[in-house]
Amino acid sequence: MGIKRGTTLATVAVVVALTATACGGDDTAGNAKPAGAAAVAPAAGAGDYGSDYGAGSANATADAKGAGQLAIAQNEQIGALLTDSAGMTLYRFDKDTAKPPKSNCDGDCAKAWPAVAAGDATAAAGMDASLLGEVVRTDGSKQLTVAGWPVYRYSKDTKAGETNGQGVGGTWFALAPDGKKASKAAAAPSGAPAGAPAGAGEATGALTVAKDPKLGEHIVDGNGMTVYRFKKDTAWPMASNCTGDCVAKWPVVPPVDKANAKGIVEKGYSVLDRPDGKKQQAIDCWPVYTFTGDKKAGDINGQGVGGTWYAVSPDGKLITTS
Repeated sequence: MGIKRGTTLATVAVVVALTATACGGDDTAGNAKPAGAAAVAPAAGAGDYGSDYGAGSANATADAKGAGQLAIAQNEQIGALLTDSAGMTLYRFDKDTAKPPKSNCDGDCAKAWPAVAAGDATAAAGMDASLLGEVVRTDGSKQLTVAGWPVYRYSKDTKAGETNGQGVGGTWFALAPDGKKASKAAAAPSGAPAGAPAGAGEATGALTVAKDPKLGEHIVDGNGMTVYRFKKDTAWPMASNCTGDCVAKWPVVPPVDKANAKGIVEKGYSVLDRPDGKKQQAIDCWPVYTFTGDKKAGDINGQGVGGTWYAVSPDGKLITTS
C-alpha cells in the first residue's frame, strides 16, 4: 500500500508516538451528513434504589414493557452495555441471583427499577442469543433475563444513552452483552488477550471488516461498531485533534493486537500516546474512533458528520461516500 504525503495542520493537540514506518496521507472529504449524539450521563448517587424513586406506578410490574431488539452501545466510562430498542440502558441487581434466576426487587424497588418484561426480546448483533431467558416474579409476571440475571430499566434514565443507574448503592450496574456488569474489563470483546487489564495500555479487543450497502467494506470493532477517522487529525506527525467534549462523543479505539485485526492492512498500524493518558489505535498512522451516536452494530450515523468524520477502509483511508 502506497503512503501519500500531505501537509499537516498548524496546531497539533496531541503528542506523537513515532513508529518505524513513515506516516502520511492526504484524503479528500465527501458531503457532510448531519448527525449527532449527547454525551452519556455520569453515574448516579447512593442508595440501593436511588435516593428518590422518581415517577413510578403503584404496580410497576404490571406496567412492565418488553425490550424489543436489543443493541450494544459503547460508553466511554464503562464500555459496552446492553440497551433496549429505544436505546434505554438495561441494568442488573447484585441482590438478585442468576443460578437459579430470581428477582429480589419488588414494591418501591420495582417503582424505581421497572422490570423488563420477557417475551419480545431479540438478541443484539454479536450477542449470544442463548443468554436470553425469563424468570417468574413473585406477582406471576415474567421478566427478561440475560445469562440468568433479571433485567431492569431505571426510572431516572429519561432518554436514550443515559446511565444514571450505574453504580447506584453499589448494587446496580448496566448489563454487559454477556450478562456481566458493564465495565471496561468486562466489555472487552472475545478476541482480547486473557486477563488483560482495562486501561493498562496493552493491546485489547478486535478489529475486523464489515460490508455496508452504502459504504462498502469498512472497519468495525469487536462489537461490530463502525470505526471512524477525523479529518482534523494528522498522520505525520501522528496526532489527534479530538479532545475534551469531542472525545466524549467520539471515544478512542484502544490498542488492538495485530493478531486480532482481521482484514486490516498492517502498514502504519501503530499506537498513539495521548496527553490524557489514553492509548489510541492508529491505522495507516491515522487515529481511529467510534461514535456514541451509533447505538447498535452496523450503524453508520457518524458518516460525514460536520464534513470531518468518515468511516475507514481496510487500508486506513477515508470512505467519503455518504
